Amino acid sequence: MRIDRHSRHSSHRHFSRGRRAALASAVALALLAPAAWAQDAAPAAAEARDATTLGGLTVTARKREETLQEVPVAITAFTPEALDRLNIEDLSDLDAQVPNLTIYAARGSSSTITAYIRGVGQSDPLWGVDPGVGIYMDDVYIARPQGALLDVFDVERIEVLRGPQGTLYGKNTIGGAIKYISRGLPTQFGGFASVTAGNYGQLDVKAAVAGPIGGATQGGDATLRGRLSVASLNRDGFGKNRFTGQDVSDKEVLALRGSLGAYVSDSLDIQFAFDWMDDQSGVRGARMLAPNRFAPGLLPLDDRYDIRSGMPNVNDTTIKGASAVVNWRANEDWTFKYVLAKRESDTETNIDFDTLPNKIADVKAFYSDQQVSHELQANFDAGGRARGVMGLYAFDGEAGGQVLNNFFNLSFGDTQGTVYTESLAFYADWTFDLTDKLKLDVGARYTDEDKRAKVFNQGYRDANFTIPSGVIAANFDRKINFKNTSPKVSLDYQITPDVMVYGLATRGFKSGGYNIRAQAAAVPRSAEPFDDEVVDSYELGSKMAFFDQRLFLNLSYFHNKYKDIQLSVFTAYDSNGDGTNDAFFGDFTNAGKGTVQGLEVEYQWLPNQNWLISGNLAWLDAKYDEFMYAGVNIAKEQEFTNAPEFSGALNVEYRTDLSDGSNLSARVGYSYQSEVVATTEIVRTGALPITQDGYGLVNAGVTWKSRGPWTVSLQGSNLADKEYRTTGYSLNSALGVYTGFYGPPRQYSLSVKYDF
Repeated sequence: MRIDRHSRHSSHRHFSRGRRAALASAVALALLAPAAWAQDAAPAAAEARDATTLGGLTVTARKREETLQEVPVAITAFTPEALDRLNIEDLSDLDAQVPNLTIYAARGSSSTITAYIRGVGQSDPLWGVDPGVGIYMDDVYIARPQGALLDVFDVERIEVLRGPQGTLYGKNTIGGAIKYISRGLPTQFGGFASVTAGNYGQLDVKAAVAGPIGGATQGGDATLRGRLSVASLNRDGFGKNRFTGQDVSDKEVLALRGSLGAYVSDSLDIQFAFDWMDDQSGVRGARMLAPNRFAPGLLPLDDRYDIRSGMPNVNDTTIKGASAVVNWRANEDWTFKYVLAKRESDTETNIDFDTLPNKIADVKAFYSDQQVSHELQANFDAGGRARGVMGLYAFDGEAGGQVLNNFFNLSFGDTQGTVYTESLAFYADWTFDLTDKLKLDVGARYTDEDKRAKVFNQGYRDANFTIPSGVIAANFDRKINFKNTSPKVSLDYQITPDVMVYGLATRGFKSGGYNIRAQAAAVPRSAEPFDDEVVDSYELGSKMAFFDQRLFLNLSYFHNKYKDIQLSVFTAYDSNGDGTNDAFFGDFTNAGKGTVQGLEVEYQWLPNQNWLISGNLAWLDAKYDEFMYAGVNIAKEQEFTNAPEFSGALNVEYRTDLSDGSNLSARVGYSYQSEVVATTEIVRTGALPITQDGYGLVNAGVTWKSRGPWTVSLQGSNLADKEYRTTGYSLNSALGVYTGFYGPPRQYSLSVKYDF
């Protein structure tokens, strides 16, 4: 089976990038065909150009529509215009624009996400390990990180909720949540097509078409409406595999989304949606940070992306999802919503830990998962002093795979298994107007979850994994139950119509489970379940507008108590009883406790209709109170992962109208992050974590928008070509591996967009 799958992926991967781009271009042209008679429908931009206030942005952070400035929650939201202006191409580009957010592609992958908010997250993408930041696409939770580093196209809004979201969003939002909201179904025909070309051979094609299909409601709008969007995203590699001559750290993604809505009446609509993504990007390049003692003479390369791997360049992910949403307004006071969704993903990837042609640590991995979720919401708002939302959520997921480990071409291990998750939750969140200015918000969520793990890990005698060695590292089928109640209470006071202060106490949890990589024979405790982790968060904040809403200033201070922290570390062990640690396994444990506190500032200032200044500042203090290792508390020796003490961003934009009625804008942005520890290692064992010193990035862009449908944009990122690590591998004691993965280099691109 593995041979057939590899053969399929290899031939499929070499379906030429040119043909894929041509296919997307053909679709884009097909979508553009009706534009000849729709040119008069091009949206006017006069109001945006003449804006003298910042206005209010509608968000759904509390599962009901509210403006950003009236929600007593730390949230950053991005409109489509802001995403274009800031050159946000995928979710990782949000990193600098949201205070205390760290987000990047996980180690050797291009589309697997690693996300931390306020020092809370998870970097291990293996099945059985849950993320700490929830990713949502159009109200649907994406349970696995593979393929979840979503590319941004045809988006209505992105919201980043900071802090535990246990009440309304449930498990695995212990750090926060990121909501990706696609564009809705319009009552009038419209769409866009864009082409972007840049250095490193970048060629992106994006297009969408939407509008009425037929029929009419009582209000005169179409009964049937649809939307179709496509993106082909291609780029040559940032580096080369000098052993094979192939590109590494390249991009080859084809994505498609569609939706169809039946507006049965003014009070009832049913919407169907699907999405599909095929990522055939190659493996990511990593730099050796020190020579490998098992490969003398092969010194680290100068280029931070080049490698000398002897493994095939396979790193493929396919995801697909479908959903049905029913919205029913029963009367003026009650609205009901039901969401049914199914998602699947498959990944095949080669991980060459040592990045060398030598067989030191070569790993081939297969991941697959599927999930079905149901959510029923009831919203109440009678226009009085009480309003709220109640809901029922059910999740049934299955995630599994196989990891084939080849160490030194002498030791061969097969890790395989499946984790089954069944979860049921009830929640409610209500707001009460105690006075005209003082509001009380109370909520709670009860979750009951069963996790079953089937694990079979064994050794082999050969590199083809056909002759078992008789060593069974782990063989178990176990089940565990988790129950959690996550309450929330907040008070907010409207000092003036433009100034609100709030206090918030809430809880979030991340479910526990079993370590799929368990080496029970050598380390018996590794087959025992790990506990769920809990964060109790206390927050004070304010949302303020000044100078007739020309200046927005949002502040928040939080103090979190973090318990039963789940950590993934690489642990060396003696595989043959000779007294020497000659192998390692991915260990997973509850380290202990921690305290995380911080301060966040977000600002937007519109001095006049030409200038816009925006950005954020963040301070984060994350410390372990308890970190148990071998029966000893080593909290003072360990540092939190992905928790820089200081970070921030400043964006300055100038906009002006030209004599022909078009508009020109220019933007310069600077972001900074202080020193960060990127991996979790037990320091007293001699292992050195991957770290990155403080650094700053410079970005810029110029955009011209005509009076009609055309937009031309020149964008540049990391203009100083700063070298900075995001993560890496520290496996020096057993394998001599000490490597770092780096963020993107200097990039620049030119985009042309046509709206109709």
